[in-house]
Amino acid sequence: MKFKMMYSFLNKDIDIVEKALEEAVYADSALLREASLHLLQAGGKRIRPLFVLLAAKFGEYDIHKIKKVAVSLELIHAASLIHDDVIDDASIRRGQPTVKAKWDNRIATYTGDYIFARALELMAEIEKPQAHTILSHTMVELVIGELEQMKDKYRFNQNLRDYLRRIKRKTALLIESSCQLGAITANVDEKTAWNLAKYGYYVGMSYQIIDDILDFTGTEKELGKPSGGDLLQGNITLPALIAMENEAIAKEIRKVHEKMTKEEMEEIIKLIIDCGAIERARNISNQYLNKALIMVEQLPDNQAKTALRNIAKYIGKRKF
Repeated sequence: MKFKMMYSFLNKDIDIVEKALEEAVYADSALLREASLHLLQAGGKRIRPLFVLLAAKFGEYDIHKIKKVAVSLELIHAASLIHDDVIDDASIRRGQPTVKAKWDNRIATYTGDYIFARALELMAEIEKPQAHTILSHTMVELVIGELEQMKDKYRFNQNLRDYLRRIKRKTALLIESSCQLGAITANVDEKTAWNLAKYGYYVGMSYQIIDDILDFTGTEKELGKPSGGDLLQGNITLPALIAMENEAIAKEIRKVHEKMTKEEMEEIIKLIIDCGAIERARNISNQYLNKALIMVEQLPDNQAKTALRNIAKYIGKRKF
């Protein structure tokens, strides 16, 4: 089943969210408006808004209210990507020039700040103190995660715990919050909201691990950026960590640097793939995925439950 078919009953609402996203970043400054729209219009699966809508389906669903939460979560994600590209000096994202590449670091930084601010403005319209506490905590952890990633660049002696903590902050918490905030805004009962939040966390962990696997197994065309780009930028992800248990491979991985040639990088990618690190990383992803599916089975029966189950299975098997 194609990904979009899994939630086709939400198509009209997804279109409403998409339109609201563009309206949310409208600015009097033509430059700020163009830079803000640049990443949003490059595409993306809109995973976070989707989870907001699906979680809200277990309660009092009102698209005109819930869209504000969905847009806010996607804007926070987009702003973090723009800042991330500045930090990583990345020139390509989703097959398009990054904001910092098309303009410069200063414009990208202010654009990210503006999008963050617009996200908070939208959430301010939601009169749920608990929602604001959750969002504040998530944003603090997101920033800490980005700082940790900076600190860990080219730190080849990090361990599995370091990696898991980093992807929790970088990815899983925002997906967990998407489910949690969707539930809270729609007045979902406490037990169901908790199950949805745990589902989001486990799916988020699996999602990021699969992303890190695809960075080694995908082509440049599929990824929208060079294969092995994370490692080249000094981000030591799960496949590389596992591969480094072999000291001979670890010796080669420690040689990675920003100016490494494409051919040299391809040799290291081959070492990581051939040693079985990809399969072991996928097994760890599946452990999180299975926990997510356990949480799904505890949810009330409706279309959203079926969609959440299918999306989790898709995430675990996705190639792109």
